[in-house]
Amino acid sequence: MADKCRVLFVCAKNDVRSLMAEALLRHTDSVHFEPYSAGLEASEIDPRTLESLDHIGVDRTGLRSKAIGEFEGQPFNYVITLCDKSSEEASRMPSSGEVIVWSFEDPTTSEKHEPFRHALQEIHDRIKMFVTVKTRQESHRSE
Repeated sequence: MADKCRVLFVCAKNDVRSLMAEALLRHTDSVHFEPYSAGLEASEIDPRTLESLDHIGVDRTGLRSKAIGEFEGQPFNYVITLCDKSSEEASRMPSSGEVIVWSFEDPTTSEKHEPFRHALQEIHDRIKMFVTVKTRQESHRSE
């Protein structure tokens, strides 16, 4: 990949899943990807999100909740939605490349930490698969 691939993860509030995805993609492959996250609206970050990232040793420096409007007009190679609520809004972003819809259960419906760790693992598995597929596609294009 000549330039870094810009990826925007979008969720309803940018308080859990999209922040996890941003941190996990940065952790998994910051050489090829430049990850961002936003919500349909900004919200206070659920502390269990940060605790879950800390638990597996993922750097969360600079993570903050942002509204999707903050990225208006910016180009992205991929806009990935992480909840059903955000998929319609993300597809209307004029400067987005491919829109990918992923759906993960909202862990905030529980008072316990386990749903957060489960969501983190599911998102991490999907991120690793995304990185593998996209870097292989790009390497085949450059051959």
